[in-house]
Amino acid sequence: MTEPELLIAAKELDAADPLAGFRDRFLPADGVSSYLDGNSLGRPLRATEEHLQGFVREQWGGRLIRGWDEQWLELPQHIGDELGATALGAAAGQCIVADSTTVLLYKLGRAAVAARPGRTEIVLDADNFPTDRYVMEGIARECGLTLRWVRADYDGGVSAEAVAACVGPQTALAVFSHVAYRSGFLADAEAITSVVHAAGGLVLWDLCHSAGAVPAQLDAWNVDYAVGCSYKYLNGGPGAPAWAYVASRHQAEFQQPIQGWLGSADPFGMAQGYQPAAGIRRLVSGTPPVLGMLPMRDMIALISEAGIYAVREKSVALTEYALTAVDALLAPHGVVVASPREAAHRGSHITIDHPAFKAVTAALWKRGIIPDYRNPSGIRLGLSPLSTSFEETFAGVSGVLAELRR
Repeated sequence: MTEPELLIAAKELDAADPLAGFRDRFLPADGVSSYLDGNSLGRPLRATEEHLQGFVREQWGGRLIRGWDEQWLELPQHIGDELGATALGAAAGQCIVADSTTVLLYKLGRAAVAARPGRTEIVLDADNFPTDRYVMEGIARECGLTLRWVRADYDGGVSAEAVAACVGPQTALAVFSHVAYRSGFLADAEAITSVVHAAGGLVLWDLCHSAGAVPAQLDAWNVDYAVGCSYKYLNGGPGAPAWAYVASRHQAEFQQPIQGWLGSADPFGMAQGYQPAAGIRRLVSGTPPVLGMLPMRDMIALISEAGIYAVREKSVALTEYALTAVDALLAPHGVVVASPREAAHRGSHITIDHPAFKAVTAALWKRGIIPDYRNPSGIRLGLSPLSTSFEETFAGVSGVLAELRR
């Protein structure tokens, strides 16, 4: 297809898109013609702007410290339950909002290895996000454990077969990403979880690059633990808190490695000696980040209104269109697709590689076209289904072409 033909196709797809109206719910960005980085930082909702202003004026300003007793202390569990029901396939009482992804990875990782005493290995993949690798390296060092690395294809990710070759009687924990941060590979979480369980280990899934764009079924998949950020497809804003899932069957034995007062059985009893709270609240350590949680709630409500499976259908259509545009316009200039071609194995972003892309990304940003760059030579086109249009996707690919022609 030619550029004009691709533009016509994009307009037709937008006109037929049943979710097109949701784009108007997001605040516009001055000077940005194509925002293709929703997989790193989602755009703010108009409702969030109004709700934050109202909260400062009416809740924080009006209720002051009374707000803690009236509703704020319960928000982490309420929002966790809403997220679980809307996008994660998790029954109530298993998800909670707290801390950052890094801190939650540490909490869950330490609790998991403590739940498998006598086992000596943590299994993870060499191309997982750096934080996941670094945190597990630290846990292994603290606990005297060994790391076993699963190898994955550059443009792919972890398979059940590759995991089966690495797990065994010494596996305490396996840690993987549902969608790979660089390639966008969508792992078969159910099959991989089953493989690890067959070896007697536990599984911790990182859903940072899938939650809100790719449906999960944590309960049905028999997942043990999961974690994810909220500033990507959940549009929580910069520095928004993360969320965690602990299956109900593990909660009674969950050993909290960062014992804080709000995770105790009676926070306001101020008693001597830590006694953990019952249920998911024992995962909490300190004061809930109330302001950071509010935007999440707006986006969760929007996803619920649209339907997570409709969101996924739009995501697949966007990435299919992007691949068609890349093949037609950029492949003749030496651009290589470094993401899965099969929709069933792909999240909501694709990565394309070219030696010039670091400089190209900087030039695109100056023009108001915003993807992101990942080493060694990749541009990620992050297509957030409810806020990204097909024409916007065309503009991004067309902008890359213009820079390559310079």
